[in-house]
Amino acid sequence: MNDPLPLFILSAFTPTGRLRASINLGNPILANRDAAGQPVGVSVDLARAFAQRLGVELELVVFDTAGKSVDAVKAEQADIGFFAIDPLRGEGIRFTAPYVLIEGAYLVRDASPLKDNAEVDQAGRSVMVGKGSAYDLYLTRELKTATILRAPSSPAVVDTFLAENAEVAAGVKQQLEADAARLGGLRLLPGRFMVIQQAMGTPASRGEAAQAALADFVEAMKASGFVAEALKRHGIQGAAVAPARNA
Repeated sequence: MNDPLPLFILSAFTPTGRLRASINLGNPILANRDAAGQPVGVSVDLARAFAQRLGVELELVVFDTAGKSVDAVKAEQADIGFFAIDPLRGEGIRFTAPYVLIEGAYLVRDASPLKDNAEVDQAGRSVMVGKGSAYDLYLTRELKTATILRAPSSPAVVDTFLAENAEVAAGVKQQLEADAARLGGLRLLPGRFMVIQQAMGTPASRGEAAQAALADFVEAMKASGFVAEALKRHGIQGAAVAPARNA
């Protein structure tokens, strides 16, 4: 990992002379703002470490939703990004193996008759999810009879769920737990309905060698304990470091 990268790989990641990292603030597991309003989190730490690996200046390109962050990388307005792996997002983006695993959960009102995740996908039920999020993409494929409603962003899911009187809210387990504690009268259904594989990605046009270099970087960050230490440093609970590639 300490050997200098070939110049053509460096050039592939830095067409503007600096590394532009797309940061999604819509997933509090990975990124948020500190008291001074600056982006912080596991994805920011990884972006900074990769810029150091390349020996270039880092530019954070910050968005409030996953969809906007994905679009920025697809449009090559950013050189790397941090995404949940999903088949639809693979169009134009090449992913590494995951570095973090995050649970997706359902939230309901205390008075809801729902007791189990399997009961959600029924006719007449409505599920609120963040527009363009990995949960939106997954549930759009998987739910056959329930109606999907979309909030403007993942952090807005629970407030929109209440405002529009939806029956179920779906999203990052930790975000839902925090909202339930904040608002009261809400509970999570036991377990999880999916596991999100969070990975780094780069535009497909950057080439296979660049993709391999980014993939190797992610494996090194997992193996060295960097990802685990970042999760601990930012007080993130409920997210696990992904296993080594092909483990």
